[in-house]
Amino acid sequence: MDQHKLRTLVFEKTGVKIDIDDPVFALVALNEAVLEDAVERHIAAIDSATRELVRRARDVGGLPPERSVEHDASNELDPGAGAATRSAADAALSQPPAPATKITRHEWRLLAVAAGVAVLSALLVLAGQAAFTKPGLTSAQTRSLQEAERLRTAINQLDPELRAEIQAQLSK
Repeated sequence: MDQHKLRTLVFEKTGVKIDIDDPVFALVALNEAVLEDAVERHIAAIDSATRELVRRARDVGGLPPERSVEHDASNELDPGAGAATRSAADAALSQPPAPATKITRHEWRLLAVAAGVAVLSALLVLAGQAAFTKPGLTSAQTRSLQEAERLRTAINQLDPELRAEIQAQLSK
């Protein structure tokens, strides 16, 4: 933190004036160093625990091990501050992956039941569709076919020249 800001803050809260050369600023610098070291250790521990949790979750879920991920140092104050974190992350990534778990008999049974339910549902839908749809043509379709048959009969009764002309117009 900026020493001028600290001086102003102390004066506003307590009314005590502190000089920039005051030994209290040595304690502030020491406090910052100790705090930075503690934060680095906590970040390394959290990263390690997170990777272990992800590894265990993947093992339980039967997923392949996660590929190595680069450390993101975008939230660190000092570029060299993440060295302990990176070494802890590298150590966590260098552990051999645990073998994937096999599917148990219970899981196979659940899978078979789910497949059976899916097949029965599909059959129920098809049976309902067959039961509620009417076979054959609708009344409008039947009327249209009867009208077409009457027109064909009427066209066939016309003289050949007019019939040829009508058929030429219909084919366009």
